[in-house]
Amino acid sequence: MKSYKIAAVPGDGIGTEVIEAGVEVLHALAEREGGFAFDVETFPWGADYYMEHGQMMPDNGRELLKPFDAIYFGSAGDPRIPDHITLWQFRLNICQGFDQYANVRPTRVLPGVKCPLAGVGPGDFDWVIVRENSEGEYAGVGGRAHQGHAHEVGIDVSVFTRDGVERIQRFALELARTRPRKQLTLVTKSNAQRHGMVMWDTVFEEIKSDYPDVTTDKMLVDAMTARMVLNPKSLDTIVATNLHADVLSDLAAALSGSLGIAPTANLRPEGDFPSMFEPIHGSAFDIMGKGIANPIGSFWSASMMLDHLGETAAAARLMAAIERVTAAGEVMPRDLGGEATTRQVTDAVIEAIRAAND
Repeated sequence: MKSYKIAAVPGDGIGTEVIEAGVEVLHALAEREGGFAFDVETFPWGADYYMEHGQMMPDNGRELLKPFDAIYFGSAGDPRIPDHITLWQFRLNICQGFDQYANVRPTRVLPGVKCPLAGVGPGDFDWVIVRENSEGEYAGVGGRAHQGHAHEVGIDVSVFTRDGVERIQRFALELARTRPRKQLTLVTKSNAQRHGMVMWDTVFEEIKSDYPDVTTDKMLVDAMTARMVLNPKSLDTIVATNLHADVLSDLAAALSGSLGIAPTANLRPEGDFPSMFEPIHGSAFDIMGKGIANPIGSFWSASMMLDHLGETAAAARLMAAIERVTAAGEVMPRDLGGEATTRQVTDAVIEAIRAAND
């Protein structure tokens, strides 16, 4: 029997709750499927670790994670610690250290979930946003000078390399050609950002002819926000920079009904380092410990992890179970208009997995 080594890194806030629920679901799915199992090891890093050790994870943290088949991550963020510390010492430490350059965020309205857009429901849009995940606006290049003085300066430099731009665009084009509509929209801001963004446009023009089966178009990021709201059916696969796609994917999650259901895959396509899978909702300290966090984002992320591991049938079964629960509407978390607890949603999805007839 195949046994997958999974590193669970719950992190902060509700991350501990939703990752615990996700691990339960994974074990139930493995039992139902047969043929594979999960060997899960939990790493208790994050804000509490920082308060004790002065850093979010140990110096050899990535070496400890490297042998695993995948990383199952919860969230990073704690009101006791500045956000730039929790992000750079933790999530970005893992993503950039393992060069997980392809961040993939699917978005659609699940059955039974209400979209905030009038007249838009399940089946009306099905997007995948591909976010460059290793450079650009989050490259970490810059600094501060003359701190505390009136002439203090803070500089963040967006760093775009031709290699980095081309590999994420080719990844997105390859992904688009596997989808039914074979359509890709490039998002930049090349009218105002006349160097890096123009390079994004130039590289795209050079390589898109290698994919004649993919229909392409291009949007400025501000116009893209309007298109997502006013004409969601016109979009399919989207590729954008680290910052632009970060913002657009949160908008996409809100349009799908809630940030609580949105998943993420941080992929290292070459496979020489593990990829990482996480819900996008953040640590949500206002509801931590109340038992009401929505675990669907962690379940959907687990489905993406299964697909990445090659267990496509299991991935599909898990998504089908999630959709059976939301479609029934009887066990819905609070952010989707229901009253169900994390425990109740988890139990309902596990029951749907076990009850599937195929």
